[in-house]
Amino acid sequence: MGLNYWLMKSEPDTFSIDDLKKSPKQVTAWEGVRNFQARNFLRDQFQVGDLAFFYHSSCKVPAIVGIMEVIRTGLPDLTACDPKSPYYDPKSSMAAPRWYLVELKLKEKFNTPITLSALKMNPKLSKMRLLQRGNRLSILPVSQTEWRTILNML
Repeated sequence: MGLNYWLMKSEPDTFSIDDLKKSPKQVTAWEGVRNFQARNFLRDQFQVGDLAFFYHSSCKVPAIVGIMEVIRTGLPDLTACDPKSPYYDPKSSMAAPRWYLVELKLKEKFNTPITLSALKMNPKLSKMRLLQRGNRLSILPVSQTEWRTILNML
């Protein structure tokens, strides 16, 4: 099976690409996803070696700011079992995890982010899920054609 491509959103005030860059070995666990469709992507479709765009959302200039590589998959999100965590879910347990995460490694931080407005102006991306009205998922699949088109915008 070939590589999958993804777009993963994070609010830069919560966790930015610079935070990832400063993380030990530039690796992070993508925790706290609490949407079932996004959880299913993490649990069932992510594979080691997949690539993901790091997207800064809910900020002044939303943009794709870099690329990450999936290095571990199918891991239970243990923040769901910690009552002190903002991601706590009393319906999740160590024996029966409800939420999952993947580990990601920074591959590249872009010198120039690719803004949401630039993405919207590219006619080749008109069908991209990120650009569809009402699509608020924090994790979205990206087609190989969309991936290449976005890289060509750098």
